[in-house]
Amino acid sequence: MDDDTLKMTMLFDFFGELLTEKQREYFDLYHNEDLSLSEIAEKTGITRQGVYDIIARAERSLDEMERKTGVIRRWEETREGLAKAGALAKELLRLSGGTGEAADVARRLVAVLEELGARE
Repeated sequence: MDDDTLKMTMLFDFFGELLTEKQREYFDLYHNEDLSLSEIAEKTGITRQGVYDIIARAERSLDEMERKTGVIRRWEETREGLAKAGALAKELLRLSGGTGEAADVARRLVAVLEELGARE
């Protein structure tokens, strides 16, 4: 999956419900089902240009929503922060020698961070 496709998929996952039904349908067919503009046009009974316009409008809307809210940027920063915190907690566990109260706290911290990471 290239970067543009990944970006569009993430935008759709976060903001897709804010698009019109038609935009969601065409966007999904194009980006997730990997149908061509011509295939979508044939399937839906509108012109290829009409399909392109609907998908382009949806993409612009999704980009604008992210630009205004920064939700995906903050989500990515949070993921990176959790990964760094998890690495530090594992290092703390290693440095504690694996025994004692500090090791117990480090183990609990590792478990909590892994659970939070699994929720994404």
